[in-house]
Amino acid sequence: MDEMKYEKLGEANSRAEAEVVESFLEAQGIDVELVEESISRSAYTLATARVEIFVPRELLEQALELLKPFDDIEPQDESTEDTE
Repeated sequence: MDEMKYEKLGEANSRAEAEVVESFLEAQGIDVELVEESISRSAYTLATARVEIFVPRELLEQALELLKPFDDIEPQDESTEDTE
């Protein structure tokens, strides 16, 4: 593969949250790939394992626009945080 076809949209706090985003975007016609790093081979699981969300590069802007109401999903730019 000479060119990446998917781009990272952001991260979710858990697999369950990532699957909600995946279902929402797929209902809008956007393919989604979820990537979760294996933390360890332990009997204990972490409820807050981060899951990366990838979408086709050409649909990234559309996906970001659709997810605006869910600001905890989008990558946050510290320079644009609201100050109240």
